[in-house]
Amino acid sequence: MTQLMGRPILEVPGELGARPVLADVLTGVRTALLGLAVVAVPVLGLWVVTPYADDGAAGAVRLAGALWLLGHGAPVLRGALDAPLTVTPLLLGLLAVGQLHRAGARAAARRRLRPRWSGPLAVWSGYCAVAVVVVAQCSGAGLFRARVLPDVLVVALVAAVATAAGARGTGAPSPRSGPASWPASWTAPWTAPWRVLRRRALDGLPAWARLDGGAAAIRSAALAAGAGLVAAGAAVVAVAALLDAVTGGGHGTVALAQGPAAVAGLLLLSVALLPNAVLWGAAYALGPGFAAGAGTVVAPSGTVRGPVPDFPLFALLAEPGAGGWRQLVCLLPALAGVVPAVLIGRAAAGARYPGGADRTIRQREGPARPGAWRPAGTAVAVLAVALLTGAAAAVLGWLSGGALAGGRMAELGPVPWRTGLAAAGWIAAVAVPGALLTRARVAARASATTAAAGADTGLDTDAVGLPRGGTVGVPGTVGLPGTIGVPGAVVAPGSGAIAGRARRGVLWLRARAYAVVLRLGRSADGAEAAAEDATGPEELD
Repeated sequence: MTQLMGRPILEVPGELGARPVLADVLTGVRTALLGLAVVAVPVLGLWVVTPYADDGAAGAVRLAGALWLLGHGAPVLRGALDAPLTVTPLLLGLLAVGQLHRAGARAAARRRLRPRWSGPLAVWSGYCAVAVVVVAQCSGAGLFRARVLPDVLVVALVAAVATAAGARGTGAPSPRSGPASWPASWTAPWTAPWRVLRRRALDGLPAWARLDGGAAAIRSAALAAGAGLVAAGAAVVAVAALLDAVTGGGHGTVALAQGPAAVAGLLLLSVALLPNAVLWGAAYALGPGFAAGAGTVVAPSGTVRGPVPDFPLFALLAEPGAGGWRQLVCLLPALAGVVPAVLIGRAAAGARYPGGADRTIRQREGPARPGAWRPAGTAVAVLAVALLTGAAAAVLGWLSGGALAGGRMAELGPVPWRTGLAAAGWIAAVAVPGALLTRARVAARASATTAAAGADTGLDTDAVGLPRGGTVGVPGTVGLPGTIGVPGAVVAPGSGAIAGRARRGVLWLRARAYAVVLRLGRSADGAEAAAEDATGPEELD
């Protein structure tokens, strides 16, 4: 009875037991409904507390569905004139992508004897089913109207990318999963040609462009550069909010006087659009700026704009006219290129110790310590980081903008290609000389340390500090002249003759003790063999 109660309810006992496909479909439905509830609950709450609501509960539900679709990047039509509304609240988009990524990872990790992608595909199907229902509910007449085919396709594409990323990032399969060769057999026909092409491309590179362990360093530097640009945008938004609070101006003061419900609604919408504002601030700091309407530009060099809607985030826009002291904001992207320069410079000098092991041991183990890059290779790595950062800036700039209505408000946000070029140019201009300088300093410091270590111990050392001769040791050990290396012993450079003699004495004592142990072991084995010859093995037993 206890064994029966301990078994999972939704699984068949035995080796053929597997999670039902229906459970994964319901997981996708639950993920979509959870994201929809995050939007619908505040909207319905504001509709309840609003004393003079112009529409009923159906209008509030339609608004929640439209916001949920906008969070996925799906376009929505607004008003009787069908004005396009394509500005994506990135906070809602991040929430949806995070939930789908997590659901896909869990579905891939729970597979048993099924193919790897069956669970994530079921999750995606359940999510898309909810999206179809939401689009159908928002497709009728009303203030916000969904476009059926484009909205369904956009939501399905976003869900597919996020779910596949979560399933692909899953680690080792579960202990009860099927043969490990199944996923490889599914993906090998597609990945093998790319691996061959990549290997041939790397083998065909000249010697000065080959980067030992460069992929991880370039990835880390690109992430650091992106984080620095996002921090620059956040600093711009924070300073603009502080200046607006000090001066007392702003275009959102009229809306704030319409009651608590309006204040709460504006606050929630501002929070949902805060990542968009941060990306616009990053584009402002990079130099090209962004548009606040057709024929307008908000940039450090100057601002040209017209009337804007009464919204708190629009109150943070700079006043029309020359930039003046606001051009100092261009120093922030320069600071964002410092950390990538240090990372690439250290990687170029070979100062990378994978696995988190002890640095002293890693310095002495040649295979574990990648080789240094040439200056031209270092510059190539920095340019790769700049290109990756520029591409990410262009994509994020495109996602953060859009249309708020027709006519003059049909253009909002940064121009993607200008933002990408500016980001790549700033990172390349700062990180190339910074990486070369860091590489030279790290290499000079390593040479000085090696020379000092050789002078202290009186040994002739190579580039990584390994003694050249005079040592009788075991592989994986470092000894001193005239000593017997002990497994696992690592001798650090001394600071004087007394310290050197003390270390030699300790090593001599350890070697003698090791020899005594070996001798006693041989004696015991010899005595046992003699006794066995005299009495026979039966009598010993």
